Amino acid sequence: MLLRRTLIALALAAPLGFAHAGDDHGAPVKPEAYSPGKTLTKSVQASITPDGALAILKAGNQRFVAGKPLQRNYKKQVTQTALGQFPFASVVACIDSRSAPEHVFDLGVGDIFTARVAGNTVNEDILGSLEYAAKVAGSRVIVVLGHTSCGAIKGACDGVKMGNLTTLLEKFQPAVSTAKTSGERNSHNHDFVNEVTELNVKQTLQTIRTKSTILKELEDKGKIKIVGALYDTSNGKVTWY
Repeated sequence: MLLRRTLIALALAAPLGFAHAGDDHGAPVKPEAYSPGKTLTKSVQASITPDGALAILKAGNQRFVAGKPLQRNYKKQVTQTALGQFPFASVVACIDSRSAPEHVFDLGVGDIFTARVAGNTVNEDILGSLEYAAKVAGSRVIVVLGHTSCGAIKGACDGVKMGNLTTLLEKFQPAVSTAKTSGERNSHNHDFVNEVTELNVKQTLQTIRTKSTILKELEDKGKIKIVGALYDTSNGKVTWY
């Protein structure tokens, strides 16, 4: 009930800068075609399907890998998005300095929502944020983006205990315990770490679907997609699950 009241309050705040499905009077928005590199508007966001959102992300990563990013006027985009935002995707990523989604997918100001935490996991706060992004603000896809050589995953593999990090790393133990790679079950075994990383992404996807009836319903109705991906820190390429 509390979450429902919060979502309603956020929706009512839309004229002050939050995206919603119609115009400020509730009328349907006439979609306008997406143009790579241009600042997203409400009408452009309305034209993007879940599959289209994935295609935009994939094309952006191809540019990133090729070293051919789009030229953007970020200062202009700051001005254009000052009173409103219309992101087409939400990404749950690690805090790792090498894997910023805006860079990995060659995106501009206002293009995506990003939730970052070591090990790209979710809790109630992140789930609530994703629910707002999809249900209220019009995000079309949720991506759980893991990455190779993840320090948090390595720490979980080694059973690291350190302050509040201890509780965070415990979230990855289901992936550690179910990994089947032979050899040492620690961070020295790169294949083991890679398997745990992939399993953690897949288990996080399942957690999103299990613990958020809102997101599961949106996915079941085809309004959003929830997908996993892995960023390779050695070459910049994203592999999709």
